[in-house]
Amino acid sequence: MTTPQLRKPPPDWPGSLPEYLVNEALIQLGKEPDLDYFYQSPFAGGRMQRGGLVIDFIFVNPPNLAINVQGEYYHYEMGADIKARDLLARAMLAGDGITLIFLDEGDVYRDAVGYTRDALRYRDRSRLGGN
Repeated sequence: MTTPQLRKPPPDWPGSLPEYLVNEALIQLGKEPDLDYFYQSPFAGGRMQRGGLVIDFIFVNPPNLAINVQGEYYHYEMGADIKARDLLARAMLAGDGITLIFLDEGDVYRDAVGYTRDALRYRDRSRLGGN
């Protein structure tokens, strides 16, 4: 399945286009915002605290799951320190019993529903996931 080609998210969406597409895929897959999952959840102080982070999607159903959408330029081409920060975020959440799955922006554009479905099954097909 191919994701419809939008140029930008709706004006009321607070995040990026790939995050919007994942949100829409979650709804299509039967998940309800603010019941099954929450968008943009801060951990360890969020962006305001050194070492804090913001998770794109954190889930109640399925339990102990989080998803971060990886912009290709920022997360893969800005250097090793960004990749290390992403892997540290995964380790921080694992310490709390939460599995962090990464979704690559290009994969979201190609098939948001398919890749999101895999993420809901705890399958990481991103470049950082190694699958």
